[in-house]
Order: sequence, then structure tokens, then C-alpha cells
Amino acid sequence: MKNNLFKGIIAYPITPFDQDEKVDVILYKKLLERLIVSGAHAVAPLGSTGVMPYLTDEEKEAITVATIEQVKGRVPVLVGVSNLTTERTVYHAKFAEKAGANAVMIIPMSYWKLTDDEIVQHYDAVAKQISIPIMAYNNPATGGVDMSPVLLKRLLEIPNVTMIKESTGDVQRMHYLRRELGEEVAFFNGSNPLALAAFAAGAAGWCTAAPNLIPKLNLELYNAIQKNDLQEAQKAFYKQLNLLKFIVNKGLPRAIKAGLEIQGIEGGFLRSPLKPLTASEVAELTLILKDLE
Repeated sequence: MKNNLFKGIIAYPITPFDQDEKVDVILYKKLLERLIVSGAHAVAPLGSTGVMPYLTDEEKEAITVATIEQVKGRVPVLVGVSNLTTERTVYHAKFAEKAGANAVMIIPMSYWKLTDDEIVQHYDAVAKQISIPIMAYNNPATGGVDMSPVLLKRLLEIPNVTMIKESTGDVQRMHYLRRELGEEVAFFNGSNPLALAAFAAGAAGWCTAAPNLIPKLNLELYNAIQKNDLQEAQKAFYKQLNLLKFIVNKGLPRAIKAGLEIQGIEGGFLRSPLKPLTASEVAELTLILKDLE
């Protein structure tokens, strides 16, 4: 189980909607195909970019099935299955495994603040119901829970919890994870502006929505890291840094949709309460993307 399928650029597709705010599966498959052919090493539907919390169970299932159908085994698939309750998280994890996902990702979503023991029991309950690997996702900004490095180490004692996605934006945690966990456990960066620092700290990959807009630059950074070419890595990273900051600050679904449309690619609609970027924000994004041409 410790042999990790995932490395490199793990691309996050958006979940597009039609004018009636219904999931547009046909457009989703087209956008997903762009990520695959542009060189992404893996894809991860139903994350923050895919507005997973805004979808019904049936819509999550439709996106999961559509992903497996479109990918056709060309790259590994990491499906987000997080939910407020353990029962629903188990349900979606089992569905993802049956559909053909290579692994699932779970963030402990919280209304009431969860204790460490509750979080461990949550992951353990899911792990006992599936046989594919689990990525533990730490993002307190969206999930409401900050899993400490000590807690993450506890989670890794669960046999098929084999990966960590760290999105706090604290590079010191990444150094701690590499030092404490060694080479055996893969950790992944989920903080776009820390992409270079995370790779330097030993991240196995970068989970990002950026390949929807700048796949070539994302791959250039990863390839430079693989060649231990720091100068080229810095060059690729600094070139894309303004865009990485923008998409995080403005919200990934909004920013990616707007960026696709600026590039002449249909991005669909958003689901309320999310609304498109303002005209001034679109103008700012247009200038950022123009600088990358």
C-alpha cells in the first residue's frame, strides 16, 4: 500500500453548471479531457475546485462515473469523498472504489469542532470499508479543522491512509512531515503559492487547479525539480506566481471559470451562492494571463 500511484501535477477539474445551475456532465468531460491531454499526471475530481460540498449525492456520483469513463485508465484518479457525517463519507468512498477510482481523498469537514479522537475514528471507519488508498487532506480554511502533524502521524497508522495533502500554507509543516515520515509516506502540496517551496521540502506532488489555465508552466516547474535544476524551477515558478495568488484569493471555481472564458474556452456557469468575477477582476485576470503568453 505504501507504493504510491500519485506524483507530479495532480489536476483539479471544475464542476461546470448550465444556466439552470444543473451539473453539465458533457462539458465536464470536455474540460477533464483538456487536463489529461495537457499532461497532468493524475486528476482529482470533487475537491474545492469542483465545489464538492455544493453537490447532491447523485451529482457527486455522476461526476465520479463521468471521470472514470473519460479517463479510461490513462492517469490515476483521486476522488474527493468528504462529508460532514461518517456514514455519507463511507458511502461515497465505497461508490468511488466500485466506480474504479484509484484512491479517495478525505478532509474532516466540521460544523462542531472535532476532537483528534473523533477524526481518527472517522478515517478508520472509512478505511475499514474500502481497500483503495486514502489521502488525508488538511485544509482548515475550507474544512474548519486544522490537523496537527501529530494527528496526521496517528492517521497514517491506519493501514490504507497512505498520503497526506497539506494545504495550511505553512512550509515548516512540510519540512516536519518529510523529516518525521521519511521517504515512505508521500505528502502533497495543496497551497498554490507554495509550490516551489513544497517541492523543495520533498512533496511528491502538487494538487492544483492551475493546469486548467497554465498546464505547460506547471509541468515546467515539476520537470525542473525532477532534474534538480533550481534556476529553471525558480524561473517557471515566479512566472506563474501572480496567477497562483489570484486564483486562490478570488476563489478557485470563480477564477478558473473566468480564466477559461478569457482563453476562449467554455467554462459553464456557477451554482449559487457563487457568482462570477466582477468586471474589474476579469480585467485583472486578463492582464495576468496576457503576461504569461
